[in-house]
Amino acid sequence: MEISLSEIAKMLDGQVIGDPHLNITGVSSIEEAMPGDITFISNPKYRSRIASSQASALIVPKEIKEVSTSLLLVENPYYAFAQLLAYFHPAQCHAAGIDSRVSMGKGVVIGEGVSIGPFVTLEDGVKIGNQVRIGPGAFVGERSEVGDESLIYPNVTLREGVKVGKRVIIHCGTVVGSDGFGFVPHQGRHHKVPQLGGVIVEDDVELGANVTVDRATMGNTVIGRGTKVDNLVQIGHNVQIGEDSILVSQVGISGSTEIGRHVTLAGQVGVAGHLKIGDHVIVGGKSGVTKDISSGETVSGFPPFSHKAWLKAQATFRKLPDLRGQIRALEEKIIQLEKRFSPPDSNERI
Repeated sequence: MEISLSEIAKMLDGQVIGDPHLNITGVSSIEEAMPGDITFISNPKYRSRIASSQASALIVPKEIKEVSTSLLLVENPYYAFAQLLAYFHPAQCHAAGIDSRVSMGKGVVIGEGVSIGPFVTLEDGVKIGNQVRIGPGAFVGERSEVGDESLIYPNVTLREGVKVGKRVIIHCGTVVGSDGFGFVPHQGRHHKVPQLGGVIVEDDVELGANVTVDRATMGNTVIGRGTKVDNLVQIGHNVQIGEDSILVSQVGISGSTEIGRHVTLAGQVGVAGHLKIGDHVIVGGKSGVTKDISSGETVSGFPPFSHKAWLKAQATFRKLPDLRGQIRALEEKIIQLEKRFSPPDSNERI
């Protein structure tokens, strides 16, 4: 595949600085790029690698005067790079059709252009939209729905009553609609609370590998439109997640918590149940959220507080052994000074 830099600029709404007729044959990282490749720089700390890169062109946010490489100026270099990756490496096409080894229940409705692999199970009342692809070994439970153009990878489990929107991607091993973790203690034993609700996964959501999304006790667990969930994330029953949020690997959210829009929960963040996290919140990695967080806050720690204050606290923590020694030395000096300047005992004979 070959495309000129000027054509790429038109595609990405960018501006060429250098040779507009330069032919681009591939996309690569700045370290691995070869002549004919285009790469990108969005973080200033990688500018030192430009001189050693063999890339024919660079995607950058603003002109770099000291380089001779042709440049493509765009607003968001990383996004432009992602678009070019999709252009040079389009998604693999799968022929429409239903494998003969599919197990299909009663009243199943299947749209046009659907591809369903071997050993898939579609239980009674399942609805599959148009251009959906379901990989081998997947299970779609009774009355569940999968919207148009969604991609269900092999060995995904969608239990009964799960509604998956359009253009959703669900990776291998993920379970949507498992029972919520609900038990009531009585007379020294834990008794299961029936989990009768469902799960709604809205349009353009992506769930990574081995994610678990619990069904609601009643009502629905909801993952909002455009939210992206990394591998190994646990989402408890009746959790509500707003649009365009990011949940990084090993996040755990307890039941009935509400997560706002454009929220980022970094790796291994734990969130207690029945909390509210506002819009545009960022929670740093390994934090433990035990109380509500207002919109717009950036927090870290356990319990979490202002991220800037947390960074200062972490810097201080490393100095604690030295500070402890200094405090002991100061205490000794104070004792000596008190002995030296303390008034004589009134009972002492003069």
